Amino acid sequence: MDLTFDLGLIETTMLTSVRIVAFLVVAPPFHVKVFPGTVKVALALGLALAVGPAAAARSGVEPGTMLVSDTGAFIGAVVMEAFVGLALGFLVRLVFSAVQTAGGLIDLFGGFEVASAFDPTSGTQGAQFSRFYNMAALALLFASDGHQLILAGMVRSFDALPLGGGMDMAVLGELMTGGIADMMIAALQIAGPLIAVLFLTDVGLGLLTRVAPALNAFALGFPLKILVTLSLGSIAFLALPSVISGLTDRATNLAGGGAW
Repeated sequence: MDLTFDLGLIETTMLTSVRIVAFLVVAPPFHVKVFPGTVKVALALGLALAVGPAAAARSGVEPGTMLVSDTGAFIGAVVMEAFVGLALGFLVRLVFSAVQTAGGLIDLFGGFEVASAFDPTSGTQGAQFSRFYNMAALALLFASDGHQLILAGMVRSFDALPLGGGMDMAVLGELMTGGIADMMIAALQIAGPLIAVLFLTDVGLGLLTRVAPALNAFALGFPLKILVTLSLGSIAFLALPSVISGLTDRATNLAGGGAW
């Protein structure tokens, strides 16, 4: 019995799956450690089998034809696709880092930063609100089917960035620079009201110290700010669902290569 293999289809599937796996390793919500590596590989292979032929057609490759003909060029194409996947995943992760940054700002101004600990979900150091906001963002992503939108955007990236085509490094640098600015703006949108309340609390303590220096009002500042943060923390949390919706749209556009 003779077995025949379509080398062009195998090559396309491998290159497509490499980009998708690299994306899933970095991009939320799939980057968390609760997703085993085998699940990520299986998901990438399934998506690659589904979109591989279309991705090859968009690259100008005829059915049954290989994209690259020699081993060296194939290795280079694999490295390039891995880089493209990592870059797209990093841009998506940069967008959603706004939520964790907002939690970090609340921890900093509210006095929770001294109790920071390792966050196994994100793999970084974080205090209570930082970890809470991070987990809430992941839950909202799954509850709103945002993870499906991000995967759909990743699939559309093969239209803007065909297989073997690479990416423009100047555009990548511009997107990263703009992404950092957008991240800080989104973080302030989430945590801004509570930060303003905590700032006014500091101003009130300062005025009280000027009026009655013997009270040593700043000795009460630490527990008072923690009380205010816990009491009014829901104000910042109420803005989270709408912000997550906007961040999902932004991440889907970046994952799909819409900015390219």
